[in-house]
Amino acid sequence: MNIGVIGVNHNLAPINIREKVSFTDIQKIEAINYFLDRDIGEVVILSTCNRSEIYIQAKNIDEKIKLVEDFYEEFFNAKGIKEYLFSKKHTSAIEHLFKVASGLDSIVLGEDQILGQVKDAHDFSMQLGSSKKIFNKLFREAVNIAKDIKNTTKISHQPLSISYIGIKFLQNKVGNLEGKKALVIGIGKMNRLTMKYLEEEKLDTIYLSNRSHGKVIELKSEFKNIVPIKYEDRYKVMNDVDIVISATASPHMVIKYDEMPEIQRKIFMMDIALPRDIDPKINELNNIEVYDIDNLKDIHDKNDKKRKELAQTGYEMISEKIIEFTEWLDSIKIDPTIESLNDKCLEIREDTLEYIYRKTNLNNRDKKIIDKMLTSALKRLIREPIINLKQTKDKGKREEYIKLVEELFEL
Repeated sequence: MNIGVIGVNHNLAPINIREKVSFTDIQKIEAINYFLDRDIGEVVILSTCNRSEIYIQAKNIDEKIKLVEDFYEEFFNAKGIKEYLFSKKHTSAIEHLFKVASGLDSIVLGEDQILGQVKDAHDFSMQLGSSKKIFNKLFREAVNIAKDIKNTTKISHQPLSISYIGIKFLQNKVGNLEGKKALVIGIGKMNRLTMKYLEEEKLDTIYLSNRSHGKVIELKSEFKNIVPIKYEDRYKVMNDVDIVISATASPHMVIKYDEMPEIQRKIFMMDIALPRDIDPKINELNNIEVYDIDNLKDIHDKNDKKRKELAQTGYEMISEKIIEFTEWLDSIKIDPTIESLNDKCLEIREDTLEYIYRKTNLNNRDKKIIDKMLTSALKRLIREPIINLKQTKDKGKREEYIKLVEELFEL
């Protein structure tokens, strides 16, 4: 099968470890080219706030898994990272991907956002040519099973994204968000959800800041109660807000300890970015409490019994899909034999036509008729053997048939 996954995620690694091995798009390109140059056939990198995972398809899978583990340590200069790395191979790797895409391996069980991230990771690799026949099929099946699980179980019927959980977390701290004021930094997918949920809580004012101020102005008509502020003015409103939520793609802190003004009121800050946006040292300041993604695990642990029951249904559906995919993987083992048969027929066709054309004086119309008839006859000759090969479920018999066909036709 030769499929593996290696990486870190929220199950084993705390946020300060995960942020060390978070990939930018440029780093993804560099890493993918590195692996392709070392005889790894297919690569997809999934890097989110909760996981950094590299999916590979290659011969000598154990050797290549070791290669990826060494890569994590060297590429990110992260000594000790191997303590937090996990690896899975064969059906375990496939099961892991299906669970991830379905939101069944997330901090918030059944969350929706991860499915889009899996799609984006696969699209990125397809554009680079590092996702081919096997991974194109594998990731399509991951997306399909995720959709089937969500449609069947309705596990994500209630919004429970990281943004939603983060706001509910802050609401528990503040008491009631209605009439309160918030500062939101960043306008990516995560914070667009954040603003949607904040509107539902009927806040009085939402100060919105982003490095590209023009994009903030564009969002003003989309959300109510938004007050755009320039990025360099973000500290100026700190004493006017009750909560701060930051989720940017910045590789550096966007709220720094050394630049914080003296705070006269109680402020709760939620950092839902990775790498982190808010300097954790700010927790030492008076009147400020800073929380990050890891603090949301407590809410995950309190998921109700119904969600876990629904997840069990999802696991059963995944088991069935794994069987389908492994059967497909086994079936494509005959592809080289089929290709060789077709090449053999093409060779016979070309030799025969060349002989006929040389010995006869045919016009173009007659040549086309003979070409079509000969091509059709050769296809009929191999059609039944190919169909029987494809329909043979017994692995032993199929391998015997493949060997026999190759010997008989001298492929």
